[in-house]
Amino acid sequence: MSTVEPDRLRAVDLAATVGISVQQVRNYVDLGVLPPVARTPAGYRIFTAAHARALTVARRFAEGHGWSRTREVMAAVHRGDLPAALAALDGGHAELDRERAEIRRVLGAFETVVASPAVAVPAPRRGVRIGAVADLVGVRTSQLRLWEARGLLRPVREPGTGYRVYDAAELRAAQVVTLLRRGAYPWEIVAAVLDELRTTGSAQRVRAELARREQDLHRRSLRRLRASAALYDYLRERGEAPPG
Repeated sequence: MSTVEPDRLRAVDLAATVGISVQQVRNYVDLGVLPPVARTPAGYRIFTAAHARALTVARRFAEGHGWSRTREVMAAVHRGDLPAALAALDGGHAELDRERAEIRRVLGAFETVVASPAVAVPAPRRGVRIGAVADLVGVRTSQLRLWEARGLLRPVREPGTGYRVYDAAELRAAQVVTLLRRGAYPWEIVAAVLDELRTTGSAQRVRAELARREQDLHRRSLRRLRASAALYDYLRERGEAPPG
């Protein structure tokens, strides 16, 4: 016959409800993910339905926000610091907003590039030297060297002379940088567009990849919304949020 009181749970029972180890339950208590626990005269932790509820909420919250933010938010709730919990929650949603804006900016920059015809490429067998590239895209050679130093351009060196030479792909990259900088796009957007072009190799693939990222962002946003709803219900049950 069990000696556990009806409202009490053993650590092993609590762990089994979500499929984790007893040690993880203890860690969650120490980290504040679960509410503080009382102890028996013999020193055993006393878990209740409130701890089971907190564990369920934490697992749902982690699905949307990850465990790092989950620990931060749940610990703030359990120490009574609701403003800190809400600030951390808002930070998670703000991250998605910034990521969404980044995708839109990269896509806009990419469309600027696609709408511009590629420069005519001379046909020397060993590529185009830096002076000719500067003339073709309309910038100084010093700017091309700066963009190379930033990792945006990757010309090779001509054997024997050491001169920079650009093949057709790098000439197009120089044009892309020129177009986007004239459009006042920041360096990180320029780098993102170039990375996409170099990785995917075609306009269609870039569009498809950006669309895939946007759909993934939508799914993550919905998971965070569900996580936030679970947290709100938990706060309401604790009397820390108004009903309805």
